[in-house]
Amino acid sequence: MPAKKKILLVEDDHNFGSILRDYLTLHSYETTLAKNGIEGLEKFRKYNYDLCILDVMMPFKDGFSLASDIRSINQEIPIIFLTAKSLKQDVVKGFKIGADDYLIKPFDSEILLFKLKSIFKRKISSKKPTDNKVDYVFSSFTYNSKFRELQFKKDNPVTLSPKEGKLLTLLLDNINDLTTREEALVKIWNDDNYFTSRSMDVYVTKIRKYLSKDPKIKIENIHGKGFRFSV
Repeated sequence: MPAKKKILLVEDDHNFGSILRDYLTLHSYETTLAKNGIEGLEKFRKYNYDLCILDVMMPFKDGFSLASDIRSINQEIPIIFLTAKSLKQDVVKGFKIGADDYLIKPFDSEILLFKLKSIFKRKISSKKPTDNKVDYVFSSFTYNSKFRELQFKKDNPVTLSPKEGKLLTLLLDNINDLTTREEALVKIWNDDNYFTSRSMDVYVTKIRKYLSKDPKIKIENIHGKGFRFSV
């Protein structure tokens, strides 16, 4: 039997934190609860964890500051933010610090479980030799991310622009899962002004056009969240 994943939960609302800790423990995650950012950092330095769930608004040390401290110690550990805020600048700030995901309170606890499973699945995949994956095969298409060449069946390949190529690669890495708008903006454009310029949507439209030869492939808009690439 594989060892239980260890989660550090940092939440200043004791009642909510206790309920969430017990819920995660019930679903086979070994969960440690810290009541503020200072205590959270002490526990992180003392013990080994597989993932951190951090409340954003906390006394003494907020979640963003704690995440920065954690990132200075461990660049790889996944981080999920919990927040009552839905402001885009806060979401972008979290992803720039290195968040793997974001949940706006109140949230469905089952959604958190799905996100945890997805993150750990990607974490396992990233340890494999496919970490620097170049060739993708999906439905009737092949894609070479190094040369940005997209080919449908035996047709001549189409060369994508650098940003088109990065966006398609990100969508393929998250195939059948959510690719958040914030993640794409931070990883590809490093500029949150694209929220208002709608450039992200223009690039998604271009990729849809490239893939329109295959009706099995869909890129869905998930309102307020991002995109889901499915085959």
